[in-house]
Amino acid sequence: MRKMATAAATSASEAEAEPKAGPTAEGEEDDVKTARTRRKVLSRAVATATYKAVGPGWDQPEEGVSESDGDEEYAMASSAESSPGEYEWEYDEEEEKNQLEIERLEEQLSINVYDYNCHVDLIRLLRLEGELTKVRMARQKMSEIFPLTEELWLEWLHDEISMALDGLDREHVYDLFEKAVKDYICPNIWLEYGQYSVGGIGQKGGLEKVRSVFERALSSVGLHMTKGLAIWEAYREFESAIVEAARLEKVHSLFRRQLAIPLYDMEATFAEYEEWSEDPIPESVIQNYNKALQQLERYKPYEEALLQAESPRLAEYQAYIDFEMKIGDPARVQLIFERALVENCLVPDLWIRYTQFLDRQLKVKDLVLSVHNRAVRNCPWTVALWSRYLLAMERHGVDHQVISVTFEKALSAGFIQATDYVEIWQAYLDYLRRRVDFKQDSSKELEELRSAFTRALEYLKQEVEERFNESGDPSCMIMQNWARIEARLCNNMQKARELWDSIMTKGNAKYANMWLEYYNLERAHGDTQHCRKALHRAVQCTSDYPEHVCEVLLTMERTEGTLEDWDIAVQKTETRLARVNEQRVKAAEKEAAFAQQEEEKAEQRKRARAEKKALKKKKKTRGADKRKAEEDDEKEWGDDEEEQPSKRRKVENSTPPAGEAQDLEAETGLFGKSAPVDVDPPSKQKERAAALKRDMPKVPHDSSKDSITVFVSNLPYSLGEPDLKLRPLFEACGEVAEIRPIFSNRGDFRGYCYVEFKEEKSALQALQLDRKTVEGRPMFVSPCVDKSKNPDFKVFRYSTALEKHKLFVSGLPFSCTKEELEEICKAHGTVKDIRLVTNRAGKPKGLAYVEYENESQASQAVLKMDGMTIKENVIKVAISNPPQRKVPEKPEARKAPGGAMVPRQIYGARGKGRTQLSLLPRALQRPSVTVAQAENGPAPQPAVTTSAATEAPKMSNADFAKLLLRK
Repeated sequence: MRKMATAAATSASEAEAEPKAGPTAEGEEDDVKTARTRRKVLSRAVATATYKAVGPGWDQPEEGVSESDGDEEYAMASSAESSPGEYEWEYDEEEEKNQLEIERLEEQLSINVYDYNCHVDLIRLLRLEGELTKVRMARQKMSEIFPLTEELWLEWLHDEISMALDGLDREHVYDLFEKAVKDYICPNIWLEYGQYSVGGIGQKGGLEKVRSVFERALSSVGLHMTKGLAIWEAYREFESAIVEAARLEKVHSLFRRQLAIPLYDMEATFAEYEEWSEDPIPESVIQNYNKALQQLERYKPYEEALLQAESPRLAEYQAYIDFEMKIGDPARVQLIFERALVENCLVPDLWIRYTQFLDRQLKVKDLVLSVHNRAVRNCPWTVALWSRYLLAMERHGVDHQVISVTFEKALSAGFIQATDYVEIWQAYLDYLRRRVDFKQDSSKELEELRSAFTRALEYLKQEVEERFNESGDPSCMIMQNWARIEARLCNNMQKARELWDSIMTKGNAKYANMWLEYYNLERAHGDTQHCRKALHRAVQCTSDYPEHVCEVLLTMERTEGTLEDWDIAVQKTETRLARVNEQRVKAAEKEAAFAQQEEEKAEQRKRARAEKKALKKKKKTRGADKRKAEEDDEKEWGDDEEEQPSKRRKVENSTPPAGEAQDLEAETGLFGKSAPVDVDPPSKQKERAAALKRDMPKVPHDSSKDSITVFVSNLPYSLGEPDLKLRPLFEACGEVAEIRPIFSNRGDFRGYCYVEFKEEKSALQALQLDRKTVEGRPMFVSPCVDKSKNPDFKVFRYSTALEKHKLFVSGLPFSCTKEELEEICKAHGTVKDIRLVTNRAGKPKGLAYVEYENESQASQAVLKMDGMTIKENVIKVAISNPPQRKVPEKPEARKAPGGAMVPRQIYGARGKGRTQLSLLPRALQRPSVTVAQAENGPAPQPAVTTSAATEAPKMSNADFAKLLLRK
């Protein structure tokens, strides 16, 4: 068979050489086209002959290719060569079109080598044209830049396997398999690898090679709940087929190892083992099997969620990862991360979380660096992945040259914003600084660090500014770091001053914090004269907080200066502050004038809307039915007893009482047409809506079981089968007796439910699930309390008092994650907890609470972090001191001594609108008498006499309408 394959290959090469001998140019062109056709057919014939030479133990060759197909196509090619017809010309046109497309794709890749789709299309066309050498080079080039999917790898491997003729070719295929299994976790590739290695069992060391491949496959995907079974079975079948003395013990070992792992169809494997084994199964194996079955039941909800969801199933994988992280088995955590990344390889946050787990937990050099490398290959545009990669390489002692090459790759990765380049430069410069021994006056590492700083500044100025129209470093953080290193570590204040002069000339001279940073550097490593000079310049240039700079200057002169220095400082500060106050007064006047103009424009717009609305209402009234009863109602709409027409609100999930049902029937009439009816004014409508709400059918609930029941709300309305979805979550807290989701009369889920447990401690533990994300929304879990019996009951998890060890952070970018914020905060102390504030839909609000171990750490963090820039957002940091939560007033509290209700405020029940203006002259306005409620007890109520109460009776909207109609 090997000779047949070699002969086929020789005939193919001879056939390719034949067209070159034509006598004329036209004849040569025809012969070349004919040879191309024959080359394609012969390449398939080579693959078929190779398959025969390898033997029947392998998978079939490419789908649709068989020996008979090859012979038929070869005959077709021969007949086409002897008598070209219409089919050949059509084929040549298609081939020419493919060649042009191949040239276009190659040119495109020469411009942008990171065009993924262009690589895929080029490989497909080259494979279609039978360009074996070119397609191999194209695949090699793509695999160097991108990780390949399972489909691309299997296609490549099948092509190479079909062309492998000798031992060298087999080694080449082995190398390809080694590359393939490193890109993603692919059980099918491991299975192909094991089967292919079986074919080389006759070679030297073939048996050890097969067992090594299968053992590595088990380590990689043996724990896979749904696909790991195939690897175990293939390994057992291989061992069972070997005729040797020790095979029985090897098969026993594989059965026992497999039965100790939770996998699907474990019962069938156990039955197979019972049937295969001649001896009774040991008790220890049965115990491990039962334990694995119990574990399988715990994993099944997550596996079933993955099976039911659609790709990429990120939320389901995230929940699965959280579950595995809680259990803490490193091998299983690694496996679920790998499974998630197969479908979510372009999600940077998932890679960041995975690499962070490996850096902190496993710390295995080869594994950690391999995952970091895959991360930057999948998401090269994410600077955080590159920064973490550099840190990991430094942490594991990788050679400096390799780290430098990796950094150069990062620069050419094509980041999407200018600040990303600043971040990667800072990470690399920090690495170079840690390599320097500053005890020596001069060293090779120090010179390399200085040249890197110089190159970084030039790169940001030329490359980054040209692309983004900004350097990405407006505060000159790189230059500041360089100046600090020169001053503190190299004792070179002259160079540090030159750098700070350059920083101030780049638009930073107007900021007080920049001058104070320079002053502190001079204070620590310079002299008093330069400190004084810096502060004098700061007083003249600062425009944001000049008072602060002036205060620092006066404090320094009070401590160290002479009388002359003091007089000069006082004169300069007073002159500067007087000028600043004048500028602020002018700016305030200008702003007030602008605000007045805006107010006038708003008033004009409001009047125009009112006129438009009145005109529209008038036209609508004319076009309506002009029956006499309706006209009378319109003319007498100002009477107190009459009711204003308004749109009725449809109250979902409620059944009106019998009396109201009759009203509705009378209103809609016999033919469904609405008749003019009297409708209550808004106040009465609210009362009726409240009555309807009280009359809504209640969900059956036994209040005596409140202690073992929790109330779950804010669930997604689209949550299908809430009982099945929520049960796995709450069963982790204890045995669940019943879950009662609430549905509307139409059968729609209303977003909340009751969860009843068997024991009270389970209900208390379930409260810890509060704010847990369910399908993208935070789930609220609270105690089950009857608010009608306990109207003052309010659940709020967090303290509303001053907490000196906790920080309140605002202004965060919405994309900031908990891990990113923790990375920033832990530099100032031990972080106990971080809470990102979200809305009811689970979307971030840009706020966070950071809890430190003690007050001193929190105070230090406030000083360092307040005003920090995170992803172009300037954050504000302060000690947590939330305002007092407003307690809604009870209706009884708003009653005056005479019994009349006092309005909530003069603006009405819904408060003052944003554009609501007071039309009452200020001279006639009187302060409203409201009943204020003190924080720690009732406030003293003002005495209201009867005469004062009756002196100015309040007028309703109907009274004002009467006044308008009389005019």
